[in-house]
Amino acid sequence: MDQFTLNLVVVGATFALYFGIAIWARAGSTSEFYAAGRGVHPVLNGMATGADWMSAASFISMAGLIAAVGYDNSAYLMGWTGGYVLLAMLLAPYLRKFGKFTVPEFIGDRFYSNTARLIAVVCLIVASITYVIGQMSGVGVAFSRFLEVKASTGLYIGAAVVFAYAVLGGMKGITYTQVAQYVVLIIAYTIPAIFISITLTGNPIPPLGLFSEHTASGMPLLEKLDQVVTDLGFGKYTGHTDTTLNMFLFTMSLMIGTAGLPHVIVRFFTVPKVSDARSSAGWALVFIALLYLTAPAVGAMARLNLIDNIYPQGAQSDPIDYEARPDWMKNWEVTGLLKFEDKNGDGKIQFYNDKSEAFKATAEGKGWAGSELTVNNDIMVLANPEIANLPGWVIALVAAGGLAAALSTAAGLLMAISSAISHDLIKGTLNPGISEKGELLAARIAMGVSIAVATWLGLNPPGFAAQTVALAFGIAAASLFPAILMGIFSKRINSAGAITGMLAGLGVTLVYIFLHKGWFFIAGTNSFTDADPLFLSIKSTSFGAVGALVNFVVAYVVSNATEEPPLEVQELVESIRIPKGAGAATGH
Repeated sequence: MDQFTLNLVVVGATFALYFGIAIWARAGSTSEFYAAGRGVHPVLNGMATGADWMSAASFISMAGLIAAVGYDNSAYLMGWTGGYVLLAMLLAPYLRKFGKFTVPEFIGDRFYSNTARLIAVVCLIVASITYVIGQMSGVGVAFSRFLEVKASTGLYIGAAVVFAYAVLGGMKGITYTQVAQYVVLIIAYTIPAIFISITLTGNPIPPLGLFSEHTASGMPLLEKLDQVVTDLGFGKYTGHTDTTLNMFLFTMSLMIGTAGLPHVIVRFFTVPKVSDARSSAGWALVFIALLYLTAPAVGAMARLNLIDNIYPQGAQSDPIDYEARPDWMKNWEVTGLLKFEDKNGDGKIQFYNDKSEAFKATAEGKGWAGSELTVNNDIMVLANPEIANLPGWVIALVAAGGLAAALSTAAGLLMAISSAISHDLIKGTLNPGISEKGELLAARIAMGVSIAVATWLGLNPPGFAAQTVALAFGIAAASLFPAILMGIFSKRINSAGAITGMLAGLGVTLVYIFLHKGWFFIAGTNSFTDADPLFLSIKSTSFGAVGALVNFVVAYVVSNATEEPPLEVQELVESIRIPKGAGAATGH
């Protein structure tokens, strides 16, 4: 069986499984559509949360970012994992105890304000839509490579699959589909990593292989990688070049941004009890750790394999001829995500850091006229099995896993958008008297429209990807997270404080992000990028943490300058945090 047929069979089988689950788990009520009837087992909810959490960014992009840069991009691991812990331990159980369907509903009720609820709806929709662009684009990339169709065609297929199980099943269908998608994606991620770890280090456990000896050289793997990349003018893989301030703020922005993104928060509304929310949070952490502990090894080994493919005799030797390039390069060139330009006309693939002044004399001495190979970071995980010459069924598995990761998170984000529109905007504001049947229909229509918009955006993504990602995390970090945290842990924060805090945090973050883009046009040059921060060393992708701080300060100052929240709201906050009878049990 050829590779294309094998890819088709494996991906088709997983899609058939998703369709089957959608039919079996069709939602018949608003409770099932929004919260899966609150009947999901904690272990299954943990798996679904893991799939929802580990998007195309985790499966496809994260290891690619680590492969390209090394140590500095470990901030993604720390930020996203820390964000989940923050959400699971500090927010989720209390939100589940509050018993509402959506985050805007919690904010609206806690701050006794429809205005606060509407602001939360707007923040949720914008953050989720910008985040879902990457998921839909990832679907298109995976389809274009493995099923040999145009990226746009692949995107339409992916949208149709999500439409089938999300619109039919709502949260119930999405939950059980995400359980299946977690199984697919974790198998697809770990099996190639095990094969490659054995090949390079002899150790079958990738996280341990990362710190084992490189079989061919006898050197520690990371030391060997440092040698290989520095021989080509790149910085040390284990080196640190970012400022401590920016790295700290970037990690914090990822943490509080991901903790504030609503598509994972709503997962904890699907379990029967508050104790089940805590239990499923623990299980989800286990399931997430399986991939996140493996990702650094995948990134490092992919970088080493890539360079070994181009310089089989070592980085100090001549590179391979373009005509003799391996099949995996030919396959990925078709997608446009890997490009070769013969700058000096010698027919060989020069791949090195042509921006390194220290390496410039060496490159000129070899007759190199600039790096000739452009490799998109997002292909590293998907191409890894091909680069390492693994069996065809492993390549097909990775295709299915990449699609599972993208579709699972896209479905969760679209569910959050649909709920915000139907439950918070229509039922909560525009038509409070709507029947359950009418609300369910509105939710399904909202889901369909959301999928159509997400598909269009996936076909026409903004040209400034870094700012788009920063916008998604920045909005959640600067607006939703502080409002949720203060709503749970402070009785003094009132509606005026929450509203002004969200607007201030959101406003300053948007201004900072788009000043970079605006200055790009004013300066009329490509030299002004996110690497040239406007304030101190803070990049736009790190500014969400500053926006959150502004939110906290403004909310605190305004709340203390205005009337206290009503007594019943203060009692509600107390009841969420402290179980009844706790005082009697402790003697306080």
